[in-house]
Amino acid sequence: MLNELSIKNFAIIDELHVSFGDGLNVISGETGAGKSIIIGAVSLLLGDRATAEMIRTQADTATVEAVFDITANKPLREKITEMGFAAEEELIIRRVISHAGKNKAFINGQMATLANLASVSELLINICGQHEHQVILNAENHINILDEFGGCLPSRVVYAEIYSQYQRITIQMEKLKYLRSSREEKTDLFKFQLKEIQDINPQPAEDTALADEKKIIVNFQKLSGWANHAYDLLYSEKDSAIVKLKEVQNQIKEIKKIDANLKLADTDIEGSFIALQEAALTLRDYSKNLFFDSERLTAIDERLELLNRLKRKHGGSIEGVLRRKQEIEEDLNKVFSVEEELEKLGKEEEKIRDDLRQSALKLSQIRKQAAKKLQEAVEKEIHALNMPHASFHVNFNKCAADKSVESFDPTGGDEIEFYLAANKGEESKPLNRIASGGELSRIILALKNVLSRTGSVASIIFDEVDNGIGGAVAEIIGRKLKDVSENHQVICITHLPQIACFGDKHMYVSKKVVKGRTITFVEELDNEQKIEEISRMLGGVNVTKATREHAREMISGSKA
Repeated sequence: MLNELSIKNFAIIDELHVSFGDGLNVISGETGAGKSIIIGAVSLLLGDRATAEMIRTQADTATVEAVFDITANKPLREKITEMGFAAEEELIIRRVISHAGKNKAFINGQMATLANLASVSELLINICGQHEHQVILNAENHINILDEFGGCLPSRVVYAEIYSQYQRITIQMEKLKYLRSSREEKTDLFKFQLKEIQDINPQPAEDTALADEKKIIVNFQKLSGWANHAYDLLYSEKDSAIVKLKEVQNQIKEIKKIDANLKLADTDIEGSFIALQEAALTLRDYSKNLFFDSERLTAIDERLELLNRLKRKHGGSIEGVLRRKQEIEEDLNKVFSVEEELEKLGKEEEKIRDDLRQSALKLSQIRKQAAKKLQEAVEKEIHALNMPHASFHVNFNKCAADKSVESFDPTGGDEIEFYLAANKGEESKPLNRIASGGELSRIILALKNVLSRTGSVASIIFDEVDNGIGGAVAEIIGRKLKDVSENHQVICITHLPQIACFGDKHMYVSKKVVKGRTITFVEELDNEQKIEEISRMLGGVNVTKATREHAREMISGSKA
């Protein structure tokens, strides 16, 4: 339930705070005072897109914040927790719109996305305005409305899972059929690519190893010179390291003849001597094995060229070439086994087709039962709304039984549209061809009243519900709104006193010019102020004693 709404610098609203209550909340006031702007602000909290044009002139940012009581809304609290937000008895949603384009949304103080807001709104509040009218009038939405009303969604989920399996199998079969149709061409291509790789027979990291070997051959003179020089320094020269180390060894022996306390073992020097000698011999042997092999260099270049050609064609690396070889082998296996695979999938497809048809027929039967209940419920509401001869019909333009499985869609095999005959003797017509604004408002209200009994939202906002109606019909609609408010919090914007008199709480919206700026005000009316406002709605500018008495009678009658 929506408890509090705060708006700052939004459209013509400077700063506004509105408190709502249980039951029917009525909002009335002057034309252009900002009544619908309040609904627009709520829409922002439910995930609607925001633009900088919404910010009040001369302000940098606009802020909209609402506090909802979700104590009794367990599904919503669970969803909020699943989304990672703190779930408390109160839900606080805030939107900030900035000229800098850095718009922000918050759920219970945590940053949120528009998708988060839209997800929350599904269980929070529903706005029945011009947009909602268009949703209900659009025939594409009628099947969803019927399924939700009739409790068809569990069966529809089962159907959708089978439909998904059927789609997956048919897509696989189409791919295999295409593969079969171009098998000869593809087989030749695959064989050619595979033979090319097999003939060259690349080995893992072979190009790296060859490049390293080429580097040694090309630089053999430098390597030989460095190795020989190092050998000389270590071993062959008169003052080589080994000769000097031998002198060091002799000096230590002389010292120890006189002073045995020298902590230097003969084995320490001997170990170094052996290590240097082995290093010298290794360098000598290394140098002897170095030579320039022109034939090997040519062979390496030719091999690298072959490998590079393969790399350019297949992935840019030896690893890519080897992966491509494996893929080609797998593709060839698929080509050779396509008939076997098609036969196997064909059997699966035949079974899933039967399952899909049976599931669609079952869903269609459930829908027909739900359609009958919806027709009866809506007609009852329409008749109570002073359309005694109107008839509402859920028309099955096509049923699952009349269609092939190939023409089924994710919702099933039924094509559904709502029809209405407003008067006796008239032919039923699609809802979107209803000409009268009053008839349209009443059919929308009737549908909303019926659907609200099965819906999960706690609050419903009616904007423009009184479009094109008046008199006795307006009073009937007022009573219907009162009925809806028995199960939901209802917020209704109206200019009709026949509806306003039913309000449990009445708020008056006005605008004034203060210091050269237009400012919107919202005032909660007490009993006497409510009488004055309904009197104004009845009589216009000149409110008489008789008008006030009429207003009192209307308010009193609304409680009967």
